[in-house]
Amino acid sequence: MATEFPRLMIAAIQGMSGKTTVTIGLLKALRDRGLRVQPYKKGPDYIDPSWATIASGVPCRNLDAIMMKDDQLIHSLCSQSDRADLAIVEGAMGIFDGFDIDGSNSSAELAHLLDIPIILVVSGQRITRSVAALINGVVQFDDRINIAGVVLNRVARPRHQRIMTGAIEKYCQVPILGTLPKGDDIKIPDRHLGLVPAGEEAELLSRVDRLGELVEEHLDIDRLLAIAKSAPPIEDPGGGTIQVDLPRRPRIGVFQDRAFSFYYPENLEALEEAGADLVTVNAFTTADVDDLDGLYIGGGFPEVMAADLAANESLKASVKKAADKGLPIYAECGGLMYLSQGIRTAEGYFPMCGVFPCEIEMTSKPQGHGYAFQRIRTNNPYFTPGDLIPGHEFHHSRAVWPEGVDPAEQAFAFETERGKGLAVVNGITYDGLIYRQTLATYHHYHAAAQALWAENFAKMAAKG
Repeated sequence: MATEFPRLMIAAIQGMSGKTTVTIGLLKALRDRGLRVQPYKKGPDYIDPSWATIASGVPCRNLDAIMMKDDQLIHSLCSQSDRADLAIVEGAMGIFDGFDIDGSNSSAELAHLLDIPIILVVSGQRITRSVAALINGVVQFDDRINIAGVVLNRVARPRHQRIMTGAIEKYCQVPILGTLPKGDDIKIPDRHLGLVPAGEEAELLSRVDRLGELVEEHLDIDRLLAIAKSAPPIEDPGGGTIQVDLPRRPRIGVFQDRAFSFYYPENLEALEEAGADLVTVNAFTTADVDDLDGLYIGGGFPEVMAADLAANESLKASVKKAADKGLPIYAECGGLMYLSQGIRTAEGYFPMCGVFPCEIEMTSKPQGHGYAFQRIRTNNPYFTPGDLIPGHEFHHSRAVWPEGVDPAEQAFAFETERGKGLAVVNGITYDGLIYRQTLATYHHYHAAAQALWAENFAKMAAKG
């Protein structure tokens, strides 16, 4: 069925141009106007979506052609349209940057698939008249996409603005929809994985309000809305449903707090569709998980709060007891770190749950960064043996095996065909540590890659 709804993509010529700043500000400005906006983020990302969620008041979703098929991408966009006044998709990196030389999985390819108008964010830093050549280059590079407008960011002074806007008006056929000034008061600070996650530092949330005010003041929002409404109808291919016959509804605890916040909404929804009730667990204040049937521990920044995590001895002991009993536990990246013997940072060593014999050591450089592909082995309770599961990894830590612990004696769920994985044994890279019904991995998984993950998880939890 064809569906028609307003939509925009915010993209940029290159990364660090300010498209996240513009997206957050636009979402907040539209929300302040009383509009419900469904935000999306292109690519595998948790942190930018956390800010988009705060700005819009609507959970942000991801659109990624590596982890999702074309029909899934289109359905994800269309399925939320009846609940929103418009959809806004934030691109990733440069507009044509993708998985390979052909630009596979680029923002431009996604825009073409979704038939969505593009607003191009251009940084004014160290450039004036040359901006016109850059914009024309983008417009002429791929005539399948619609560059519907330009927003200039980090404009220093009125003279700077006059030269750039004059050049664009003279040499380009793309309308200028506004300019945003430079200013440290609107920047969201970075950390080694990108922006600081929304909600971790409450005082940063005032910057969302400031960004909304700036966008309302400096951008032509009425014209932006008109461009969004010009998007043509798109055919919704529909989506599948999960149907699982369970003896009862299991209660799966989901760690959600300042340390663990990296979850795709679709993963949580898949568990609920499979018949599970989700219960929030706070790693700092929850005393135990004794009354739960399963645990899902996502990614985040446990190393930043390692001392506070280590201090909750009661919860750590309860998680270890649950793993020993065979409770189904699925842990990704930060969750893996929490289930290790301990985390070693520049501040010291902090004991964790001790489910697995490895320790986690923080490093100054990325140890895994980008898409990962895992070939499923036979010894795991969550995935179908032989399948290749796409996902991603992004971490500044590595597993360290104490003296007397041989990684070759550990059970691994995955053989890593692309990515850094967890350990190399006899020249083969492995990931996904297994202990009873616990699986812990550096691999971030999206439920669209294989629905059986949620079904298997719910079935195990329902058995008690």
